[in-house]
Amino acid sequence: MARTPSNMLALGTVAPEFSLMDTVSDKTRNLHSVKGDKGTVIMFICNHCPFVKHVNPEIAKLGREYQSKGIGFAAISSNDVENYPQDAPDLMKVTAREEGYTFPYLYDETQETAKAYDAACTPDFYLFDAELKLVYRGQLDDSRPGNDIPLSGKDLRNALDKLLSGEAIDQEQKPSIGCNIKWKS
Repeated sequence: MARTPSNMLALGTVAPEFSLMDTVSDKTRNLHSVKGDKGTVIMFICNHCPFVKHVNPEIAKLGREYQSKGIGFAAISSNDVENYPQDAPDLMKVTAREEGYTFPYLYDETQETAKAYDAACTPDFYLFDAELKLVYRGQLDDSRPGNDIPLSGKDLRNALDKLLSGEAIDQEQKPSIGCNIKWKS
């Protein structure tokens, strides 16, 4: 299991636009169609990564909890499906249903969106404010497969709560750790 950290895109970066196929609805979605009134979480995940499988219950829970508070959510898979067929769009749809995602699960076939966000690993989390400026990037929490730390989502949850209450978000942020994005050769 590779342990690749986030690249930690600069805070204040404006969210890069995208237009990707949502494997759940079979409709094309762009950044503005997934944007929330108060903020937006963009996460890079995939089907097969043990780190993502570990956090799936919490990301589904966060979506259910915060979408009603004005936070938009979108998950994006950018992996090379030729070499990693378990991450193919038809299986993404199955994963979204099985995990109870209430948000789009988008397929980044060209990998251009992952490159635009400087995504490095799965899972990789980005929180943008109402103006689509980056206010948090990094880990969900300290829990990893096999480390016996309970899954809580505390780092991302804390950033979401501070964003919603208008408080400053701590600029000291820990990178996420996960499998590297499977880039095409």
